[in-house]
Amino acid sequence: MRHRHGYRKLGRTSSHRKALLKNLAIALVTHGKIETGVFKAKELQSYIEKLITAARANDLNAHRYVFAYLQDKTATKKLVTEIAPRYADRNGGYTRIQRTRLRRGDASQMAIIELV
Repeated sequence: MRHRHGYRKLGRTSSHRKALLKNLAIALVTHGKIETGVFKAKELQSYIEKLITAARANDLNAHRYVFAYLQDKTATKKLVTEIAPRYADRNGGYTRIQRTRLRRGDASQMAIIELV
């Protein structure tokens, strides 16, 4: 049972899950919208929204905090200087998830996650 459990394991080890979320977040920051599985998108939503909230401060500590999670200089710079200021007056809800299709190979539910 997963009563009051804080996150989805996604069938991966903790290091693999951390790398997966990091790579999905970099792709979302770079492209603005990506297609992935529904459960990965839901996990990514909480991951990226915490980063955007931290990046709204737009100072050195925000850069360091975001870089510690993303480990990508260009994505960090884009998130802190371009994306986060757009949400200065918004209290959360920076992303949108839309279910799209069933994947042909395994009939998994796919979704598009995008920055609002």
